[in-house]
Amino acid sequence: MEPTINTIVVQKLKKNVSTDISLAEKYYSILSVINNLHLTEREIQLISFTAIKGNITYGNVREEFCKTYNSTSPSINNIISKLKKIGIFIKENGKVKVNPIIVIDFSKDLTLDIKLVHE
Repeated sequence: MEPTINTIVVQKLKKNVSTDISLAEKYYSILSVINNLHLTEREIQLISFTAIKGNITYGNVREEFCKTYNSTSPSINNIISKLKKIGIFIKENGKVKVNPIIVIDFSKDLTLDIKLVHE
């Protein structure tokens, strides 16, 4: 019987983004895929926008999102409800925000170390 050699494959990928929002959208898209969350593009946009802005509670912030992404307030409310149920959004001190465990500083470059391992 021949000994087996465990090798680790490392693949480096690089993606240039032009804005903090673009970086956030890439990050939350990756989280969605890895965790089988099946988030829609609009949900990822709302999470990213909220992470950058700090919350999605105030009317002026919601209005900015609606104008930027051609969305409506009822649509935002439905998405918020879904994202609260799965723990991505939380309500803290009366404000709806992204769960702090998945918020990072999107104004800086981001390096992810993702391990996909066999069970």
